[in-house]
Amino acid sequence: MATTNDLKNGITLKLDHGELWSVVEFQHVKPGKGGAFVRTKLKNVTSGKVVDKTFNAGIKVEIANVDRREMQYLYADGESYVFMDTQTYDQLFVPTEVVGKNGDFLLESAMVTVAVNEGNPLYIELPAAVVLTVSQTDPGLQGDRSTGGTKPATMETGAVIQVPLFISTGERLKVDTRTGDYLGRVN
Repeated sequence: MATTNDLKNGITLKLDHGELWSVVEFQHVKPGKGGAFVRTKLKNVTSGKVVDKTFNAGIKVEIANVDRREMQYLYADGESYVFMDTQTYDQLFVPTEVVGKNGDFLLESAMVTVAVNEGNPLYIELPAAVVLTVSQTDPGLQGDRSTGGTKPATMETGAVIQVPLFISTGERLKVDTRTGDYLGRVN
């Protein structure tokens, strides 16, 4: 147990019937009259919902132990993704709902950060960009090089992203994992 005076950005709290909330920002406020309080912006670890919450200064809050580990992605078996801790070689099965859209950018052997609380996987963090190969896209036409249009391309992971018209099948592209945007070619 800690008090609201111990809050820092990035710390994870267990509030409201065991829900996990990460502190995005906090501010200690001492008004001219009345007691001091702590104004916080909290983000729900599982849903991503952000709320503003005010605590009286000095009240006790429960800090959750969130273990963030670098792990290697091995494979997907339909209902979960399997990750391996490279130090202990322990395997962790992460449900598809937890991985979410990040699964579109996971290549076998990729290193990702997995956050775990009391043995339950909370979320995974991918690198900001990954390099993927185009497995299928329609060919561009001569003269389409300068118009700035886009077309859909299916990547080797199954993700479909919008790419410029001059991109062809087999090219390696850098893709933003947060938005799914094309960032450029990779030689």
